Amino acid sequence: MESTLQGQLKSWRQYLHQRPETGFEEIHTADYVAKILETLGLDVHRGIGGTGLVANLTAGDGKRAIGVRADMDALNIAEQAPGRAHASLNAGKMHACGHDGHMSMVLGAARLLAERRDFNGTVRFIFQPAEEHGRGAKAMMADGLFERFPVDAIFGAHNMPGMPAGTFATRAVGIMASEDNFVIHIKGRGTHAARPHMGADPIVIASQIVLALQTIVSRNLDPSLQAVISCTEFITDGIRNVIPSNVIIKGDTRSYSEAVQALLETRMREISVGICRTYGAECSFEYTHEFAPTVNSEQFVDLAVNAARNVAGDAAVDPNVQPMMISEDFGAFLQAVPGNFIFIGNGDVPERGGIPLHNASYDFNDDILMTGARYFAEVARLALQVGINKS
Repeated sequence: MESTLQGQLKSWRQYLHQRPETGFEEIHTADYVAKILETLGLDVHRGIGGTGLVANLTAGDGKRAIGVRADMDALNIAEQAPGRAHASLNAGKMHACGHDGHMSMVLGAARLLAERRDFNGTVRFIFQPAEEHGRGAKAMMADGLFERFPVDAIFGAHNMPGMPAGTFATRAVGIMASEDNFVIHIKGRGTHAARPHMGADPIVIASQIVLALQTIVSRNLDPSLQAVISCTEFITDGIRNVIPSNVIIKGDTRSYSEAVQALLETRMREISVGICRTYGAECSFEYTHEFAPTVNSEQFVDLAVNAARNVAGDAAVDPNVQPMMISEDFGAFLQAVPGNFIFIGNGDVPERGGIPLHNASYDFNDDILMTGARYFAEVARLALQVGINKS
């Protein structure tokens, strides 16, 4: 039966890969997923938080419920995969983060559990829109996700290029960081490039700000804590022989606690405003919170690790992986209900899953589809067999 399921998972995954849709536009994707779940006999509810959906499967007389989540959205990236038979058919969009694979693994878990019904309680399969925006989890919760479909715990996973295919890694507490975005607008005074003394050069000012921001982590943050400040865009309204009047710096920060987020925001504002004032320029500073940190609940780490070991063996599971500074919208769910997030190795060689996420040549490794489906089914079984400690 598993060899037949592997073929089905690959077919689902490659179909979804060819038809990528970005955040809150996953209309065809959600319809395709919902029809599969309905065929499996699940109770499907659509239109939650926009294009999100929940499918319920109950067995036995257990009163507990757990959630299993998959993300659905793609990215605005033009796929560069000459010769790939299942390449994107939607120009300028592709599944460059493997959400096509995540959906297929969770669909596979739904099929395994629907056929075997070897659990006691309810499994809610949650298909979330707009993960890449950091908006989909909040949209579903604002639409009453956990009031309408309460769960005692929630579980998620993400493929990870660079990890050997089919291996697992998780950890207690923080596993992925928050993401905050910033925009710094420096308004100087433009002038002819040959007469810089007549202006207030915002490029020089902005350059000093970029360098000074890097001192926050090294000189203001406790070395035992983690944070990253990255300036990623530098935009001017100048031309080759004109010193501009305006420079905009954009970027993001990553950290693991509200206290560190507050420190970063305060010091970044003080440095930006202070340097602009020194050089006679104006400054506006915006700082927004995009992704919550993904903080695993300690009581569910052992359960997730045991499920992974049952699927892949002891040697294939790292129960205390180093935290990463990437961000995941799943963190918003974990602020509302307890649960666990785990990484599944996508492969460590380029031709078999090792191309980085968000790369135009990335592809999900079909070899791990069955591993992921079995993991999600097993974590549901364990959670609903052994009971859930709510303390």
